[in-house]
Amino acid sequence: MNKIALITGATAGIGEASAHIFAKNNFDLIITGRREDRLTQLADNLKATYSINVLPLVFDVRKLYEVQKAIEGLDENWQAIDILVNNAGLSAGLEPIQEGSFADWDVMIDTNIKGLLYVTRLVSPLMIKHKKGHIINLGSIAGKETYANGNVYCATKHAVDSLSKAMRIDLLPHNIKVTAINPGAVETEFSIVRFKGDEERAKNVYKGFDPLTAQDIADTIYYVASLPPHVNINDLTIMPTAQANTVYWNKSNS
Repeated sequence: MNKIALITGATAGIGEASAHIFAKNNFDLIITGRREDRLTQLADNLKATYSINVLPLVFDVRKLYEVQKAIEGLDENWQAIDILVNNAGLSAGLEPIQEGSFADWDVMIDTNIKGLLYVTRLVSPLMIKHKKGHIINLGSIAGKETYANGNVYCATKHAVDSLSKAMRIDLLPHNIKVTAINPGAVETEFSIVRFKGDEERAKNVYKGFDPLTAQDIADTIYYVASLPPHVNINDLTIMPTAQANTVYWNKSNS
């Protein structure tokens, strides 16, 4: 029987790339997202390409009742989740605190913190029941440092960093691994979402250097998930070669 990985936010970017690498390595998959058309297409593609079982679950991680309905409705075979990749997350806006959007703040807090908590709260008891599991949380360099106009986004990712440490402690007696992956600049839909569809502004974020790709992060996620049972990477920060931190860059390719 194949192992099972549950990946949130699987309809694009790091989540989609992670689905492919786990499927390639014979994991059955539970993939989640809000966009049913993309999720269905991905599920069909994964099944056809890798001959694995795929369960697509359409829900918004911000809505507890949707998360509960999806996770609590899993049949017994799908409850034996080996890997949870808490990937769903976003940034909205890039304004100083005095000009920030209340709506943007709510979306980031509800997705990046509460959504991660909802999914983890419902999946971790299943892992405890089966006495195995690995939770991988997608953080950010923004959870290690704070940069100008990043205020609430940085705060949400600092929360992910702290929650990952807390999960590691709380789940230690149950033999469940916890890892935080903290990327620097990754070229996905991230900046398009942050700038509300302004593709030109999003493209300028990555000018002059080679950013990380979704595949780079998916490879990293699978690496930490594939280590021997006695090995746990608590925390991993991964950056483009051209980015030292949130302030210092080598944008010499422009």
